[in-house]
Amino acid sequence: MLRRLSRLPSLQLARRFSAARCEVAIVGGGVIGASTALHLAASLGDGSKITVFEPDACYARASAPRSAGGIRQQFSLPVNVELSLYGIHFLKQRLRELCEGVDVDTDVQFKEHGYLLLSTPDGEAALRANNAVQHAAGADWVQLLDASELNTRFPWLSTEGLALGSFGTRNEGYFDPWALLQAMRKGAMAKGVRFVDQKVTGLRRPGSSIEAIQLADGTDVAVSTVVNAAGAFGGEVVAMCGDVTPLPVAPRKRCIFMFHVGQEVTSDGVPRPPDNTPLTIDASGVWFRSEGSRGRFLCGVSPKPEDDADCDADALDVIDHDLFEDIIWPALAERAPALEAIKLESSWAGLYEYNTLDQNGVVGWHPDVSNLLVATGFSGHGLQQAPGVGRAVAELLTSGGYQTLDLSILGYDRILRNEPVFERGIY
Repeated sequence: MLRRLSRLPSLQLARRFSAARCEVAIVGGGVIGASTALHLAASLGDGSKITVFEPDACYARASAPRSAGGIRQQFSLPVNVELSLYGIHFLKQRLRELCEGVDVDTDVQFKEHGYLLLSTPDGEAALRANNAVQHAAGADWVQLLDASELNTRFPWLSTEGLALGSFGTRNEGYFDPWALLQAMRKGAMAKGVRFVDQKVTGLRRPGSSIEAIQLADGTDVAVSTVVNAAGAFGGEVVAMCGDVTPLPVAPRKRCIFMFHVGQEVTSDGVPRPPDNTPLTIDASGVWFRSEGSRGRFLCGVSPKPEDDADCDADALDVIDHDLFEDIIWPALAERAPALEAIKLESSWAGLYEYNTLDQNGVVGWHPDVSNLLVATGFSGHGLQQAPGVGRAVAELLTSGGYQTLDLSILGYDRILRNEPVFERGIY
């Protein structure tokens, strides 16, 4: 059944949502929810049919502002490459076009410093296969570099144990996640979308569809369509529907550390990584990138599977410093000798929306709930894919199908069939 919104009647929402109704209720106002709201409002020409419910109005615990802010096309699945191709177009041009005529700052401070993925001989074949996929999708700026070429291009890098590197010479790097989130949010609001500072605590579903959402203040809001953009808590939103196919998405914790390097050159003459250091992912899984100027860097690593438990937002108050001391720092010193003498300056943690099936996003209609559209579970690459996912959700709602990029491979049906779609480029 096609679920078209283009001819829905315009309506006014009660300011306090007493006896309220909205046509499209987006649960979650992070980057996926804000992107969906912006793209949908632009498509409809009127955002008054759309309401976004976000309990964390200051985004103090939101995932995107606590992330490293990276964007890359270096994936193994064509759909993920293509999503990030639109992502970079969005950062450079489309966001500005969607916000034209309104007072919104669309400069997200994009630093086009690239991604540098490093592999040992064991990972060389996969890196070459991924590169072929990236070039076929149009990302021909991703170059493969052998150890000698790596040494020449990145004199601060130790290539011991490495067989190959993959470097995005353009259209990759990192940006300000907060700036992107605020630009999309303000752009959507300028088009009539309402953002409501309320937590959705329940879904009333007497039959095969959701009739109303229930808010923390006790208000029921009648709805026509619900978009689950709740990120790490997307699984909880689906569970509110009762006995339906569950969404295997749970919150996990990821820590980021900021450190300073005082020395510009080691005693052996190895330079400090420069201020335009790419986001470098070592074969160990440890990553680092420059942060501004004056020798500051961000770094992190995913915990071991046995240490990667589901958590809640309160877990963000506890930083795993052993992860830095025991795993990250030694890997940094081995890969970039100038990073042996560093000073840890700051650290924080953010929530990671972990899809336990295959660590890929889930986009599409729920098979058991006819008016529930899911867009969550992106497992660390939701920030860079938010523009493409928001556009895709808007297409499903207005046209009944994908018009630009077909995301069917990421649909809910694969969960129903227990058929994972694995992406090799998950870090």
